Amino acid sequence: MGEMFGTLAKHYHEGGWMMHPILVSLFVAIGLIIDRVIALYFKTSIDKESFLKELKRHVYSGDLDKAISFTASQKKTPLTSVIKAGLINVPKGEADVQAAMDEASLRESPKIEKRTGYLAMIGNVATLLGLLGTIVGLIGAFGAVANANPADKATILASSISEAMNCTAFGLLTAIPALVAYSVLQGRSQHMLEELNESAVAVLNLIVANRDKMKMPASVAAEE
Repeated sequence: MGEMFGTLAKHYHEGGWMMHPILVSLFVAIGLIIDRVIALYFKTSIDKESFLKELKRHVYSGDLDKAISFTASQKKTPLTSVIKAGLINVPKGEADVQAAMDEASLRESPKIEKRTGYLAMIGNVATLLGLLGTIVGLIGAFGAVANANPADKATILASSISEAMNCTAFGLLTAIPALVAYSVLQGRSQHMLEELNESAVAVLNLIVANRDKMKMPASVAAEE
Protein backbone atom coordinates (compact mmCIF):
# COMPACT_ATOMS: atom_id res chain seq x y z
CA MET A 1 0.00 0.00 0.00
CA GLY A 2 2.79 2.42 0.90
CA GLU A 3 4.61 1.60 -2.33
CA MET A 4 1.47 2.35 -4.35
CA PHE A 5 1.04 5.75 -2.72
CA GLY A 6 4.70 6.46 -3.28
CA THR A 7 4.32 5.69 -6.98
CA LEU A 8 1.24 7.91 -7.20
CA ALA A 9 3.09 10.74 -5.45
CA LYS A 10 5.98 10.37 -7.90
CA HIS A 11 3.70 10.55 -10.94
CA TYR A 12 1.78 13.43 -9.38
CA HIS A 13 4.99 15.42 -8.93
CA GLU A 14 6.08 14.65 -12.49
CA GLY A 15 2.77 15.84 -13.90
CA GLY A 16 3.52 19.50 -13.25
CA TRP A 17 1.39 22.32 -11.89
CA MET A 18 -1.76 21.25 -13.79
CA MET A 19 -2.03 18.31 -11.41
CA HIS A 20 -3.15 20.66 -8.64
CA PRO A 21 -6.52 21.67 -10.17
CA ILE A 22 -7.12 18.03 -11.07
CA LEU A 23 -6.56 17.09 -7.41
CA VAL A 24 -8.98 19.82 -6.33
CA SER A 25 -11.54 18.39 -8.77
CA LEU A 26 -11.04 14.94 -7.23
CA PHE A 27 -11.65 16.22 -3.70
CA VAL A 28 -14.78 18.11 -4.80
CA ALA A 29 -16.10 15.01 -6.58
CA ILE A 30 -15.53 12.85 -3.50
CA GLY A 31 -17.31 15.41 -1.32
CA LEU A 32 -20.28 15.57 -3.67
CA ILE A 33 -20.53 11.78 -3.91
CA ILE A 34 -20.57 11.41 -0.12
CA ASP A 35 -23.11 14.22 0.26
CA ARG A 36 -25.52 12.82 -2.34
CA VAL A 37 -25.19 9.20 -1.16
CA ILE A 38 -26.13 10.28 2.38
CA ALA A 39 -29.01 12.40 1.08
CA LEU A 40 -30.48 9.95 -1.43
CA TYR A 41 -29.95 6.67 0.40
CA PHE A 42 -30.47 7.78 4.00
CA LYS A 43 -31.89 11.27 4.66
CA THR A 44 -34.62 11.39 2.00
CA SER A 45 -35.29 7.65 1.83
CA ILE A 46 -38.28 5.97 3.49
CA ASP A 47 -39.99 2.59 3.36
CA LYS A 48 -42.76 3.69 1.02
CA GLU A 49 -44.81 0.50 1.19
CA SER A 50 -44.95 0.39 5.00
CA PHE A 51 -45.68 4.11 5.22
CA LEU A 52 -48.55 3.99 2.71
CA LYS A 53 -49.98 0.82 4.27
CA GLU A 54 -50.27 2.44 7.69
CA LEU A 55 -51.57 5.70 6.20
CA LYS A 56 -54.29 3.84 4.31
CA ARG A 57 -55.42 2.21 7.54
CA HIS A 58 -56.07 5.60 9.13
CA VAL A 59 -57.75 6.97 6.02
CA TYR A 60 -60.00 3.93 5.62
CA SER A 61 -61.06 4.29 9.26
CA GLY A 62 -61.94 7.94 8.60
CA ASP A 63 -59.56 9.35 11.19
CA LEU A 64 -57.97 12.38 9.53
CA ASP A 65 -56.25 13.59 12.71
CA LYS A 66 -54.48 10.27 13.19
CA ALA A 67 -53.48 10.21 9.52
CA ILE A 68 -51.92 13.66 9.87
CA SER A 69 -50.25 12.79 13.21
CA PHE A 70 -48.86 9.56 11.79
CA THR A 71 -47.42 11.33 8.75
CA ALA A 72 -45.93 14.12 10.88
CA SER A 73 -44.28 11.55 13.18
CA GLN A 74 -42.38 9.93 10.31
CA LYS A 75 -38.88 10.88 9.23
CA LYS A 76 -39.06 14.14 7.31
CA THR A 77 -38.61 13.26 3.64
CA PRO A 78 -39.97 14.72 0.39
CA LEU A 79 -42.64 12.00 0.33
CA THR A 80 -43.93 12.62 3.86
CA SER A 81 -43.86 16.40 3.34
CA VAL A 82 -45.99 16.14 0.18
CA ILE A 83 -48.48 13.74 1.77
CA LYS A 84 -48.75 15.86 4.91
CA ALA A 85 -49.48 18.98 2.83
CA GLY A 86 -52.34 17.14 1.14
CA LEU A 87 -53.82 15.73 4.35
CA ILE A 88 -53.82 19.11 6.10
CA ASN A 89 -55.91 20.55 3.27
CA VAL A 90 -58.50 17.75 3.15
CA PRO A 91 -61.18 19.87 4.92
CA LYS A 92 -60.88 22.52 2.21
CA GLY A 93 -61.76 20.20 -0.64
CA GLU A 94 -60.21 18.19 -3.44
CA ALA A 95 -58.91 21.18 -5.41
CA ASP A 96 -57.00 22.52 -2.41
CA VAL A 97 -55.55 19.09 -1.65
CA GLN A 98 -54.29 18.81 -5.23
CA ALA A 99 -52.87 22.35 -5.19
CA ALA A 100 -51.13 21.80 -1.84
CA MET A 101 -49.55 18.54 -2.95
CA ASP A 102 -48.43 20.04 -6.27
CA GLU A 103 -46.85 22.99 -4.46
CA ALA A 104 -45.11 20.69 -1.99
CA SER A 105 -43.83 18.50 -4.83
CA LEU A 106 -42.33 21.53 -6.58
CA ARG A 107 -40.66 22.52 -3.32
CA GLU A 108 -39.33 19.07 -2.43
CA SER A 109 -38.21 17.79 -5.85
CA PRO A 110 -35.13 20.07 -6.06
CA LYS A 111 -33.92 18.61 -2.74
CA ILE A 112 -33.67 15.23 -4.46
CA GLU A 113 -31.92 16.51 -7.58
CA LYS A 114 -29.64 19.22 -6.19
CA ARG A 115 -25.88 19.08 -6.72
CA THR A 116 -25.93 15.72 -8.53
CA GLY A 117 -25.42 17.41 -11.90
CA TYR A 118 -22.13 18.91 -10.72
CA LEU A 119 -20.55 15.45 -10.84
CA ALA A 120 -20.98 15.32 -14.62
CA MET A 121 -19.44 18.78 -14.91
CA ILE A 122 -16.47 17.81 -12.73
CA GLY A 123 -15.93 14.67 -14.81
CA ASN A 124 -15.74 16.71 -17.99
CA VAL A 125 -13.58 19.43 -16.42
CA ALA A 126 -11.11 16.87 -15.02
CA THR A 127 -10.75 15.27 -18.45
CA LEU A 128 -10.11 18.65 -20.07
CA LEU A 129 -7.65 19.68 -17.35
CA GLY A 130 -5.74 16.45 -17.93
CA LEU A 131 -5.64 17.12 -21.66
CA LEU A 132 -4.55 20.71 -21.13
CA GLY A 133 -1.79 19.60 -18.77
CA THR A 134 -0.56 17.10 -21.32
CA ILE A 135 -0.53 19.70 -24.11
CA VAL A 136 1.32 22.21 -21.92
CA GLY A 137 3.83 19.48 -21.01
CA LEU A 138 4.35 18.52 -24.65
CA ILE A 139 4.93 22.14 -25.65
CA GLY A 140 7.62 22.37 -22.98
CA ALA A 141 9.07 19.02 -24.06
CA PHE A 142 9.44 19.97 -27.70
CA GLY A 143 10.89 23.32 -26.66
CA ALA A 144 13.54 21.53 -24.57
CA VAL A 145 14.33 19.09 -27.40
CA ALA A 146 14.91 21.95 -29.82
CA ASN A 147 17.88 23.16 -27.80
CA ALA A 148 19.21 19.76 -26.73
CA ASN A 149 22.16 17.76 -27.98
CA PRO A 150 21.05 15.66 -30.99
CA ALA A 151 22.29 12.48 -29.31
CA ASP A 152 20.05 13.14 -26.29
CA LYS A 153 16.91 14.30 -28.13
CA ALA A 154 15.21 10.91 -28.26
CA THR A 155 15.78 10.25 -24.55
CA ILE A 156 14.64 13.73 -23.49
CA LEU A 157 11.55 13.58 -25.70
CA ALA A 158 10.50 10.13 -24.45
CA SER A 159 10.98 11.17 -20.83
CA SER A 160 9.10 14.46 -21.30
CA ILE A 161 6.16 12.84 -23.09
CA SER A 162 5.91 10.21 -20.34
CA GLU A 163 5.74 12.94 -17.72
CA ALA A 164 3.22 14.98 -19.70
CA MET A 165 0.86 11.99 -20.02
CA ASN A 166 0.56 11.85 -16.24
CA CYS A 167 -1.92 14.72 -16.42
CA THR A 168 -4.17 12.81 -18.81
CA ALA A 169 -4.01 9.71 -16.61
CA PHE A 170 -4.88 11.58 -13.42
CA GLY A 171 -7.61 13.52 -15.20
CA LEU A 172 -9.23 10.26 -16.33
CA LEU A 173 -8.81 8.71 -12.87
CA THR A 174 -10.85 11.62 -11.52
CA ALA A 175 -13.36 11.81 -14.35
CA ILE A 176 -14.33 8.12 -14.61
CA PRO A 177 -15.48 7.64 -10.97
CA ALA A 178 -17.25 11.02 -11.06
CA LEU A 179 -19.22 10.13 -14.21
CA VAL A 180 -20.06 6.63 -12.94
CA ALA A 181 -21.27 8.09 -9.63
CA TYR A 182 -23.28 10.69 -11.55
CA SER A 183 -25.07 7.99 -13.54
CA VAL A 184 -25.88 5.94 -10.43
CA LEU A 185 -27.03 8.91 -8.36
CA GLN A 186 -29.02 10.41 -11.23
CA GLY A 187 -30.81 7.09 -11.65
CA ARG A 188 -31.58 7.03 -7.92
CA SER A 189 -32.91 10.60 -8.09
CA GLN A 190 -35.21 9.80 -11.01
CA HIS A 191 -36.50 6.70 -9.23
CA MET A 192 -37.30 8.73 -6.12
CA LEU A 193 -39.07 11.42 -8.15
CA GLU A 194 -41.17 8.78 -9.90
CA GLU A 195 -42.06 7.22 -6.55
CA LEU A 196 -42.95 10.66 -5.16
CA ASN A 197 -45.31 11.45 -8.03
CA GLU A 198 -46.83 7.98 -8.01
CA SER A 199 -47.46 8.07 -4.26
CA ALA A 200 -48.89 11.59 -4.39
CA VAL A 201 -51.43 10.56 -7.03
CA ALA A 202 -52.30 7.37 -5.12
CA VAL A 203 -52.87 9.26 -1.86
CA LEU A 204 -54.90 11.96 -3.61
CA ASN A 205 -57.19 9.31 -5.08
CA LEU A 206 -57.41 7.64 -1.68
CA ILE A 207 -58.37 10.91 0.00
CA VAL A 208 -61.00 11.74 -2.62
CA ALA A 209 -62.53 8.27 -2.39
CA ASN A 210 -62.75 8.36 1.42
CA ARG A 211 -63.28 12.07 2.18
CA ASP A 212 -66.98 11.69 2.99
CA LYS A 213 -66.34 9.31 5.88
CA MET A 214 -63.43 11.27 7.37
CA LYS A 215 -64.01 12.92 10.74
CA MET A 216 -63.14 16.57 10.22
CA PRO A 217 -61.64 18.73 13.00
CA ALA A 218 -64.24 20.35 15.22
CA SER A 219 -63.55 23.87 13.93
CA VAL A 220 -64.10 22.76 10.33
CA ALA A 221 -67.26 20.81 11.19
CA ALA A 222 -68.70 23.92 12.89
CA GLU A 223 -68.05 26.06 9.83
CA GLU A 224 -69.78 23.55 7.59
